[in-house]
Amino acid sequence: MRVIAIALAATALAAVPATAQDYSWKPDKPITIIVPWGAGGATDQVTRVTAGVLEDALGQKVVIVNQPGASGSIGKKNASEAPRDGYTWAAGAPKQLGTYKLLGQWDTWVDDWQLYNTVTNVPLVSVNPNSPYETMADFVAAMKEGKVTIATAGAGSSGHAAAEAVKGVVGGGYKHLTYDGGNPAVVATVAGEAEATTQLASEQAEMVRAGRLRPLAVLADQPLEIEGYGTVPPVTDFVDEDLPILSTAFGIFIPKEGTPPEVIETFNQIWAEVIPNAEPLRSYALEKGALFTPASGDAAREKVWPEIQADAWSFDAAGRTTMSPDELGIPKP
Repeated sequence: MRVIAIALAATALAAVPATAQDYSWKPDKPITIIVPWGAGGATDQVTRVTAGVLEDALGQKVVIVNQPGASGSIGKKNASEAPRDGYTWAAGAPKQLGTYKLLGQWDTWVDDWQLYNTVTNVPLVSVNPNSPYETMADFVAAMKEGKVTIATAGAGSSGHAAAEAVKGVVGGGYKHLTYDGGNPAVVATVAGEAEATTQLASEQAEMVRAGRLRPLAVLADQPLEIEGYGTVPPVTDFVDEDLPILSTAFGIFIPKEGTPPEVIETFNQIWAEVIPNAEPLRSYALEKGALFTPASGDAAREKVWPEIQADAWSFDAAGRTTMSPDELGIPKP
């Protein structure tokens, strides 16, 4: 299993950031970023932080619009179908762009998009404090008997992939309750609609600190420190088998075809000079127990590819795919 380091992991670049007038593209009206999930979830959180950084860099307003539904595909489709003039972007986990076609949800592919990553998150298994699961060992035993109810942001979401990965290792099953975003899934678990959630740590940290969720294990091979709570043990303390890669990169992206080259050029420059030095994003990652992983273009795609592989074969093993991942050129990890 690949090591997932839950730590601050970026080094500031020495380059001096350009000013807005130095960029080859100078937007003359607000830019829209479509968040294809509900407000308050991991995508919404980090995109709003990113929007503030972009506003400072470009000298133009960046508007966030939440358009949840269909595992994030509705909002991303709307971004794809908008005029390709650089003013409409999508946000989220770019790995989903590599599995929508596999799941029969949408005919798009990761290489159709220009990627701009910001942070990487990991899933956390947490339960309602009134549930009978005191430890991850209790949770695993219940999953083996198919007794657990798990809330996630829907089919294909990071939380769903995490739940399927645990099931694939320990066996058994679970009842899947789906919501329009990570935050609603977490809130549902707090309210007792579900016993557990496997959404990302960044979406759960506040409720964990407040004692309204009991974290059992981080789906990684080393502990997770949550500011204001303490240490959550790694899942490898409770299962012997290796889990697939469960990290999830987040960022913004735009269709390649038809987008003016000066837009891509400008955002490449921002991601090279501004984003790696963006203190709001760096602080967000530290608070949420996430990695600060800015990357764009081919480098971003390279980081995301193992996540696509892991999710694709996890969904295939669960019988959720309409074709083999091999047909899309996705080899087993």
